[in-house]
Amino acid sequence: MDPHSALMWHGGQTAAAARLYPAAPRPWLDLSTGISPWAWPVPDLEPKVWQTLPSPAALEQLEFAAARAFGMDSNEQIAAVPGSDIAIRLLGRLLPAARVAIVGQGYAGYRATWPEARVLPFEKACLADLMICANPNNPDGAITDVRKLRKLRNSRIVDEAFADAMPESSMLPHRNGAIVLRSFGKFFGLAGVRLGFVIGNRPVIRDLRGLLGDWPISGPAIAIGTAAYCDRAWQGLQRHRLAQGSARLASLLVHHGLDCVGGTANFRLCQTAYAASLFSHLCQAGILVRPFADRPEQLRFGIPGTDADWARLEIALQAWRPTK
Repeated sequence: MDPHSALMWHGGQTAAAARLYPAAPRPWLDLSTGISPWAWPVPDLEPKVWQTLPSPAALEQLEFAAARAFGMDSNEQIAAVPGSDIAIRLLGRLLPAARVAIVGQGYAGYRATWPEARVLPFEKACLADLMICANPNNPDGAITDVRKLRKLRNSRIVDEAFADAMPESSMLPHRNGAIVLRSFGKFFGLAGVRLGFVIGNRPVIRDLRGLLGDWPISGPAIAIGTAAYCDRAWQGLQRHRLAQGSARLASLLVHHGLDCVGGTANFRLCQTAYAASLFSHLCQAGILVRPFADRPEQLRFGIPGTDADWARLEIALQAWRPTK
């Protein structure tokens, strides 16, 4: 097995990268995930948040705060989940379908959940019994017109993991029967909280809650998520900051001879015939970006969060000499 295969399944595999490149400087600069480098400032939590079981009322308050942030009028059709990845796995049990299609190359968890699914362009995928569409897509940032998604009558899962920074791409609150996924950690920079949301019709939400059980979300995650979704001023700042960082990153990559072929406010996707060489060079500098087994000419770059991180990436790019 290719020792780099672990680095092509998910981002964030700095431990595996460190084993492959033991001479690389520490700490590693992880630009492989697309998670915001700027985190919502978590306050000190009251001891009871850690000491008592999460209450149904607190969970309902979290779901209401998230629904309002998403532009929804109520929380009757939203369920909090311990990360959108597990939501995808559970929806695979709740939505059996003979013909499943994934729109374009996307998140590896889709194929893990529906291994028989076909990867198709939108015009063909919309004919399947169940269609999974990431919007914006990961890793190319492609956006499907929400008017097209709303017109469909088949079962649809629309993964809006990166839509918080680009709300104009969201099909909420007018879903027209689609199941929509939202992720907390990517936008708020707190992936370790493991929090996400499923928005769907009441039968789907009821069945999903039955699988999740009585305490699907930890007390600290409920407290952090509720406060963060109520902090609209910070969310506005974060959208501005991510948009500026993404534009700056694209400019830097192009300046060093890379072709930016896509991305979102959270990351940029670049293309070069020398992607393997560049990936190895960056790893030797202790910088991890995201390679793809099915797209060997492409690399995904997350946004550096500090001046020192920007300088480290630029120095590494300046020192790179393309070789196959």
